[in-house]
Amino acid sequence: MATKEAFPDIKEIKYEGPDSKNPLAYRYYNAEEVIAGKKMKDHLRFSVCYWHTWKAMGSDPFGSNTRRWHFDDGTESVENAIRILHAHFEFVKKLGLEYYAFHDRDIAPEGKDIAESNRNLDRVIDEAEKLQKATGIKLLWGTANLFSHPRFMNGASTNPDPEVFAYAAAQVKKAMEVTHRLNGENYVFWGGREGYFSLLNTDLKREVEHLALFLRLAAQFKKKIGFGGTLLIEPKPMEPTKHQYDFDVAAVLNFLRANNLFDDFKLNIENNHCTLAGHTFEHELTVAAAAGRLGSVDANTGDVLLGWDTDQFALDVKTTTLAMMVILEQGGLGSGGLNFDAKIRRESTDPEDLFIAHIGSIDAFARGLRNAVKIKEDGILPGMVQKRYAGWDAGFGKDVESGKLDLEALAKHAETAADPKTISGKQELYEGTLNMYL
Repeated sequence: MATKEAFPDIKEIKYEGPDSKNPLAYRYYNAEEVIAGKKMKDHLRFSVCYWHTWKAMGSDPFGSNTRRWHFDDGTESVENAIRILHAHFEFVKKLGLEYYAFHDRDIAPEGKDIAESNRNLDRVIDEAEKLQKATGIKLLWGTANLFSHPRFMNGASTNPDPEVFAYAAAQVKKAMEVTHRLNGENYVFWGGREGYFSLLNTDLKREVEHLALFLRLAAQFKKKIGFGGTLLIEPKPMEPTKHQYDFDVAAVLNFLRANNLFDDFKLNIENNHCTLAGHTFEHELTVAAAAGRLGSVDANTGDVLLGWDTDQFALDVKTTTLAMMVILEQGGLGSGGLNFDAKIRRESTDPEDLFIAHIGSIDAFARGLRNAVKIKEDGILPGMVQKRYAGWDAGFGKDVESGKLDLEALAKHAETAADPKTISGKQELYEGTLNMYL
């Protein structure tokens, strides 16, 4: 299907350096630059999401859509979906990025039944396969939208109706198959409605068991079709439900361990979800990384004055620096990446705004990477932390940590040793030291 250029007035975005005043240029992201042994693009693995970029038309709970892209005729047709797909690949290519991500029902229209929906998806995936080959752009991950349609209003795998459970399974099966076909490097599960509004009408134990069953079946299917990508779960505490079962990283890790799924899944961490759960971005990344389960990142942010999921583009360099410190420390994201699960504001209506938003956040994470590498190379902050815990590295502390001493031996030691001295936490020093790099 031949399509004309969607953004003829915007050329490929180039790196112009920190002194550039061009809003359509990178100041800090130099894709081919080698830093800490890898190209910047390989450290960061940026991805453009399909849903917010092309399907977020500016509506909110108090107002209707404010925009429609000129190449989108507004119909739920396969022809229109393919037109949008071509614009998507042009957009990613002009940004100079290598990855994208999609929901099945955003990339292709839903049909009157599963069979028609699958045919629609296949037709669009046929075109996506051609465009991937032509451009070199790759699929970071695919997923199934199990939350938008009214059939999922009471949940998907946690629905009280087993027929909905089966429908969700069929949708995931197909989404996993097309992700595999496109050589997707991951597959994501986001339980947007896997939770409750009221415990009065909810069998929580049974619903959690059904969620575990659903994920177990998906893990089995992954092996059956030979999909080599990583399965990811994306935590979120609430919204749209009052309480979702994948509340935060700790809850998901506990769920995976309790249901013998720990080795089958990693986590996709979204900044805005972290703050909704009452945590910081770096906290959730650190908890996941400490368990060896940090797989990928949805790179966005919320607004500190707004208590909902605003999905804004991340521009705060302190936040991106702290995030990249965690990612760098664990040796990168492997098959994961930094996916821009973010949308331009309702009041932003020009195609140029899409480019400017992505460029700004790309530069913010590039600065975060540069800062994190410098912090690691200088060794001042890591050295301060190491010194703080030095008592555990030899002698008595090492014996305690290795499990050589029981509770009685510890008590005996404390009875004969001098009273421990207080040691300053020096939080202000740590924070001031970090600021030297920002």
